[in-house]
Amino acid sequence: MSRQNQGNCDHQKLISETDTPSLHEDANTDSGDWFADMFADFEPQNTTDGSYRGTMAKIKATELHYQAVFEQKLVEANTNLKRERIRVTIKQTGNSLQLRATLPLKPGDNSVGKQKKQYDLSLGIPANLEGLKTAIEESYELGKLIARHTFQWNEKYLGIKSREKQEIKTIGELLDTFEEKYYQTRQKTITSQNTFANYLSVIKRNFPLTHLATKENIEAIINSVQGNKKNELIAVTSVLIKTFNLGFQLDVKRDHVTPAYREIPDDEKIISAFHMFEKFALSRKNTNISDEIDTWEMWRWVYGMLATFGLRPRELFVEPDINWWMSTQNIDHTWKVNKNTKTGYREVIPFVPEWIELFDLRNSKPLNILERKVEKIASVQNINWMRRDISRWFRKVGIQFQPYDLRHACAIRAHLQGIPIKAAADNLGHTVDEHTKTYQRWFGIENRKKAFGEVISQRSLIELQKNEILALRMENETLRLEVEKLKLLENV
Repeated sequence: MSRQNQGNCDHQKLISETDTPSLHEDANTDSGDWFADMFADFEPQNTTDGSYRGTMAKIKATELHYQAVFEQKLVEANTNLKRERIRVTIKQTGNSLQLRATLPLKPGDNSVGKQKKQYDLSLGIPANLEGLKTAIEESYELGKLIARHTFQWNEKYLGIKSREKQEIKTIGELLDTFEEKYYQTRQKTITSQNTFANYLSVIKRNFPLTHLATKENIEAIINSVQGNKKNELIAVTSVLIKTFNLGFQLDVKRDHVTPAYREIPDDEKIISAFHMFEKFALSRKNTNISDEIDTWEMWRWVYGMLATFGLRPRELFVEPDINWWMSTQNIDHTWKVNKNTKTGYREVIPFVPEWIELFDLRNSKPLNILERKVEKIASVQNINWMRRDISRWFRKVGIQFQPYDLRHACAIRAHLQGIPIKAAADNLGHTVDEHTKTYQRWFGIENRKKAFGEVISQRSLIELQKNEILALRMENETLRLEVEKLKLLENV
């Protein structure tokens, strides 16, 4: 075979290999195939406790995992390109992906003595898994042009088209694909679905959907409000900006917000409020409101569980392990919080064990109602409705404090009981810092009096015991001397 024919064969072979469907078809498969198994074996450490620091720790762990998967996919893509003899590689530069290839000199490039040169082509492709799919497709297209010697510098490869594509979208246009983009880098769990639903709600409530998503427009809305609302908008819009890689950061500062004073109920008030459910039910006995007739006992049970265990309300509704709660093997009367809740799985010990019997928390009737309600949960929205129903029932029966105050009461009670801070914090499912802030913030004068009274009482008891011990020692010494005297007299 002549050298020319050999060259033609090699050229045809390369074109044929470039047209092979394996990797190219992979790049065109549905996005779900790329993301479905990304978090299959990923279990971030449950450091989050609902605080900003805890939430950011979990987000950071998820981002690191995503980046590791992305880097692995990038290596695999380049390996496949090399194996299939595509003369293009994909590289990451900052938040973008570029195609690297040896090409004819770019117009205006006056490199002396060269006809070809290695270039990095920026096509406006983001450095994420979705962008990597696009980069693979573009690598095949460019590889064909190189193999066929038909490459030409056009607007696309000069970067003109990619710059033109960066038109500014409206808030509404971003929201059309927000959920899809959001879950490209996150696990889809009950917790993350609830978080996303909150983000979406905040944006729709506060931003005109027809406004362009510019730095100026977003900052103007944020600076038009104050306090917790401003801080919430900063957090939510930061997620939106990062998700769509909008190319700017917010120059706004969070407001320092001092929480309004709230009086945490003592044990006497908590027990008294428990009985208000039955009083309400009796006062409504002749009504036809079936929901109130059938479910008040379940909501009273919910109240008792929150008071006894210091649970977050949703920790009773997300796949509750009722079998374990009622099991004869559950000798310590612990409640198992499902792994799909805010801070993951934990087994909670009752802060007031005697309330389990007092509030009849192992009664099967309210648990059967709970089980029927939980079976109907089809989305995170249903859980949010149940959570809001607790507050509604508090108001309905006349309770003057909030459901979360029962959780704060457990944190304070643990401190007064002398339970080590780490043990109490773990039981409540938050960090030691958050636990300390909770009981310090809501401790109140009455609880301080109790704490001082108990310490003083303990000190008084210790002092009394010391005096008793000293008196006994003196009495023993006196008796010892008497014995010695008697011995001497006997010897005389």
